[in-house]
Formats: sequence, structure tokens, C-alpha cells
Amino acid sequence: MGMHLGDMAMIDRRIFLRNSALAMVGAGTAPLWLERALYASGAPAPRKKILVAVFQRGAADGLNVVVPHGEKAYYRMRPTIAVPRPSAGSPDAAVDLDGFFGLHPSLALLKPLFDRQHLAIVDAVGSPDPTRSHFDAQDYMESGTPGLKATASGWMNRALPGAAGKVSPVRAVAIGATLPRALRGGQSAISLQNLADFQVRDAEAAQQLEQMYASATDPAMQSTGRETFEAVSMLQAIRKQPYSPAGGADYPRCPFGDSLKQIAQLIKAEVGLEMAFADIGGWDHHVNETGPRASQGQLASLLAQFGQALSSFWTDMGDRMADIALVTMSEFGRTARENGNRGTDHGHANCMFAMGGGIKGGKVYGQWPGLEQGQLYEGRDLALTTDFRDVLGEIVVRHLRTPSAAGVFPGHSPKFLGLV
Repeated sequence: MGMHLGDMAMIDRRIFLRNSALAMVGAGTAPLWLERALYASGAPAPRKKILVAVFQRGAADGLNVVVPHGEKAYYRMRPTIAVPRPSAGSPDAAVDLDGFFGLHPSLALLKPLFDRQHLAIVDAVGSPDPTRSHFDAQDYMESGTPGLKATASGWMNRALPGAAGKVSPVRAVAIGATLPRALRGGQSAISLQNLADFQVRDAEAAQQLEQMYASATDPAMQSTGRETFEAVSMLQAIRKQPYSPAGGADYPRCPFGDSLKQIAQLIKAEVGLEMAFADIGGWDHHVNETGPRASQGQLASLLAQFGQALSSFWTDMGDRMADIALVTMSEFGRTARENGNRGTDHGHANCMFAMGGGIKGGKVYGQWPGLEQGQLYEGRDLALTTDFRDVLGEIVVRHLRTPSAAGVFPGHSPKFLGLV
């Protein structure tokens, strides 16, 4: 099971159920615990704001994702892998956004969201730390403290809104084998590969474990065990309900598509989800990033999955997107120049996407630094003009309504871009 124990001094938390009582459940009973329950007053519980974070592991090539087709230097430095300028009817050309920037053709499904001002893009954004190590850069971005390895918790865990009383044991969920750095910390969070796997498969073992936790003398151990089995029972109940995406949403048949589909299912089940994390790997394209055409090759294939999954999630969630903000990030960008193997190497600044009901989309945010030699970072990379913590900080404060980002991003005062 993927329950994260968290801080052993975590406060008691409260949630009201339909029958105004907390159900103590064990594996095998599987009642559906609805957070859209009734308060003691009989009024429906208000919907919580939800944050979904997507990590593109491997350092995505932001310059071929959000294409600066109005920048002449882009085409000089990428003679064989650049995405062609927008051209009507061409499957290989960039999909124009604003006359200067365009989307990779494999992301064409996201253009309607941009046009309807639901999708915002931030360019020349990333971590100010100069590392080109995947491990360190991911660690810094997930901890929210670039250059500082001593930070024990992740930015998402610190951003979980304070709650008096009982909260849902599936309040914070990561889809994956292990709990990501971003969700580790004092607040409890769980990781799961899929809904079906989050269980104690043997009924006798489940009963023994539950009895062991219940008889423990340590109150924190009792609480942890109780939360674990509540989460198991809740997720088993959700798993038993057939799930059909709404609005004709067609998630791609790949791990990332499955991840977003399961997050959508958890949100619709009304079990108290407030934060979700998913990742998609495979972006480290040193060799053969593209095929002979921009619509071919490794990057095009990966972006097709990425774009279709995001578009399907938007369609599936429908009016629930008013309560959801989804943000994407990658540890760093890639070199402005292509290398000798039709690929790119580790770079610096990148791009981020944000979408949701409260996102002021239809715009590419951030200051474009240019790609001429004197404008490049260390003479080789897209320069950084926006700190990733500015983007995340604005979402935390204005979407999650956290009073201040100071506790989420210590040592940094986010400069809001106006995207929420």
C-alpha cells in the first residue's frame, strides 16, 4: 500500500459523512465515503479547490513544444529539427497562437482550449538553479527550494490548505509506484499505481493488520492505521463503479492517459481529493528528437499522448474544471542549438502550461529573452525570465486561496503574472 505516514504529530481531522458519523471501515467492506455529504446543518458541503500537477520528467524541449516561429535565430540554430512556421493545412507546421508563438503540431488538440482562454502558457520559465543534473533539478523543483538540498518536504505538501478536524485520507494522491518528492511532508498523502492495486489482497492479512493498528499504544500509529484502511476501503468502492469518461473524452492508451483518467475518476467520486500528481517521462531527447518531418519521431509521439491526455481530462471534467487548476512543469529545458545527432542537450529555461476555470488563458506569459547569441544563457540556452515558483505561487494563493506563499516557497517572494 502507498500510505505516507507523514508527521507523527499531525492534528486530528474531521469530516462530516451523510449519516454524520465517521465510518470505521476495514478491507472488504467498501462503503463509498462521499465528501459531498451533509454538514451537521444539513447543507451540502461546498466543493473544494483542486490542484493537479503534471511533471514531464527528462527535460522537455520547450522550444519545440511552444515554437517561437517569429524568431529567426530559432531556425538558424535548428536547421533539421525546427518546427516549420505556421502554414494552412500542413501537418508538420506549428499551430499559430499569437503570431509569434505556436504549438507543436502534435498539440493541435490544445489550440481550442487556448482560443477559448482556458489554457495559459508561460515561456522562458524554470528554476534559477544552474544545475544540468536531472536528479538535482527535479529534486529542487519538487521541493520548491532551488539549490537547497536540506528541505525535507515538498511544495505540494506544504501547500495543502490547513484543515481543522478530520480530512479525507485520499486528500492528496500521486499516481505512481512511489510518493513523489513534491507530496512528501507532514500532511498525509498516498501513492497508487492504479485504483485496483491499492488494497491488502489477502482478507485475513487485512484483518490482522487492522487489529494490530487498532491495538497499538501509540495514538499516531492508531491514526495512521485507521487512515490507511479508510483509504483502502474508499478506493475499493470507487474501483467497483464502472467509469465512463464524459463528453466523449478519449484518453490515450498510455500510462499518462491512465493517470489523468484515474485522477478524473477520483475527483468525480467526491472523496475529498484536493491535490493530485502525475508524471510522464521520456523527454530526454539527445538523439533523433524528430524524424524527417516535425510530425514524426520521438517528441511528436510523446506530445501526441501528452496533448490528447490533457484535452481529454478537460473534456471529461466538464463544469468541474471551474474548481480545478492543472499545471505542467519539467526540470529544465534543452539547448537552443540542435546537436550533431538530431537531438538537443540539457539546457535551462523551458515552458509551463496551466489550465482550469480560473486560469486567464489565451496568452503566452513571460518576457521573451530572444535567441541571438548575446541573449542566450551561458551562450547556449534559452534564458530564464520567470521563476517557476512565481507560477506555482500564484496558483497556490489565488486558486487554492492560501493566504501567503511564504510557507510554501521559503526564501522566495513570488511575482504574480496575472494568470489566475
